[in-house]
Amino acid sequence: MVNKKIFKIKNKDLLGAVAEDVKKFPLYTSQIINLANQNTQATRPPVVGQLTELTKECPYKSYKEWKKWYLQKYPNAIDKATKKILPMLPKLKEAIGKIDDEMVRNWVEDLVIGKTFVGLKSQEAILKTVAEMKNKSYRLANPKEESKGIDGYIGDIPVSIKPTTYKSKNMLSEKIEVKIIFYEKKKEGILIDINQLD
Repeated sequence: MVNKKIFKIKNKDLLGAVAEDVKKFPLYTSQIINLANQNTQATRPPVVGQLTELTKECPYKSYKEWKKWYLQKYPNAIDKATKKILPMLPKLKEAIGKIDDEMVRNWVEDLVIGKTFVGLKSQEAILKTVAEMKNKSYRLANPKEESKGIDGYIGDIPVSIKPTTYKSKNMLSEKIEVKIIFYEKKKEGILIDINQLD
């Protein structure tokens, strides 16, 4: 019997999604360049265009034709993005030189003990506040639900709770299939956005 939960899509069926000039990078260099890119926002729509929409707009289906079309439409975008990223790299190199054993330990302690506690308590406060506003009950997600991107429930509606900065992250590995409550930490408290719940 064939297992239908595990299957393959052949290259010919990938709608031209196979790049012919895939670049190879030395170990860790791509992650460092990506970090510099995140800090400079070099590949955001103002610089390189709204890529999701552009791929839909492009009349061609092959990678080679897409590349040619894109470069004609945005002839300076790659150079602009490169010029934004390059000055960040020496700054990252300098920062790496400042990292020692004590700093790594402090970072791990801050993440595991500090940020986790504050983050989880903030999540619960957000769930409780929104539930009260909507006259519903609330509960935190269990580990199985968390693995699906669910942080809790407002009544029987599963929700994920994310900082507003989550909206601007352009290369996210997770895909959240539930409604998201966004929040932003302010000096005086937390600003909550429940637009997706209505």
